[in-house]
Amino acid sequence: MSGTKRIVRTALHEMKSSGAFVRSPSGYRQFVSEEHPVYKPEKHRYILYVSHACPWANRCNAVRILKGLEDAIPLIVVHPTWQKTGSDSHCGWVLRDPKDPPVVSLSGVAKVSCEGCTVDRFNGVSTIRELYEKATNEGIIATKFTVPILWDSKTKSIVNNESSEIIRMLNGPFHHLGKNDDNAKSIDLYPVSLRNEIDEVNRWVYDNINNGVYKCGFAKSQQAYDESIAALSKHLDRAEAILSKQRYICKGDHITEADIRLFMTLVRFDEVYVVYFKCNTRPISSYPNLRNYCRELYQIRGIRDSVFMSHIKAHYFTSHPSLNAYGVIPKGPGVISDLSKPHDRQRF
Repeated sequence: MSGTKRIVRTALHEMKSSGAFVRSPSGYRQFVSEEHPVYKPEKHRYILYVSHACPWANRCNAVRILKGLEDAIPLIVVHPTWQKTGSDSHCGWVLRDPKDPPVVSLSGVAKVSCEGCTVDRFNGVSTIRELYEKATNEGIIATKFTVPILWDSKTKSIVNNESSEIIRMLNGPFHHLGKNDDNAKSIDLYPVSLRNEIDEVNRWVYDNINNGVYKCGFAKSQQAYDESIAALSKHLDRAEAILSKQRYICKGDHITEADIRLFMTLVRFDEVYVVYFKCNTRPISSYPNLRNYCRELYQIRGIRDSVFMSHIKAHYFTSHPSLNAYGVIPKGPGVISDLSKPHDRQRF
């Protein structure tokens, strides 16, 4: 609209007056299907933009690999360290060539390698903000430039930027476009028989664990933090109790989307959230069932190949000067090495 000023923001701005963090919903919610009038499932039509650091985007790439869709849906990977994206104060995701020199953090101290990044060979943008501004979607004015993004190269539009819906598309409508691989074809992450249970588990895991760590880390009052850390600790204990009785977070003999959604927070927990988000009541390594559960999930090829701990640590510790002024990246406990050790989940 002429004369309207768009105020851009990041998750750090999504705060209540009480100091509590409240994540706003995603704005692009179309669902690819054979019935959709525009967005049909087609090979090489859609592009997935992700950050290896972001747990929401990471879950999408994990499903993409598990379902054998690497060729059908190309991947564009941003640099883990936020940079300025325009003439205003906004900082966010940028694209870099892996051969580029290291990116200097916003603090001007840390230098972060471009290894693992990709250039945008499809749209030629250098920031995710540019991609949102390039999109042809009518009636949507983005003020937050997040990943993941499922992009339609045919209409030059954003199909969806809600990870929970993208993984269901990858599991469902895109299923037939995957590799001719028996393992990929046999995986159903949202089976009909478990859907009610998966939805219920997703609800409490998202609110108290996935988003719960952010509620702790971004809290701007003691009360908001105290309430969030109590809920997080309670629900980690709840997950531990469930996994002491069954192999996966939902009943059944195979992983579901609920496992992937939970894992992506747990794998970041001891390396990042314990320190950075003040989630230090108890590390995941002290929970015997959660620890071995993470080992089993990590050792699944599609999940393991989607986890880039260097990007995870670099993003969190170098992108928010208000939380880590000098961009120093802690050494950490070596979670990836631990996840490669034998697990005991076959006892179920």
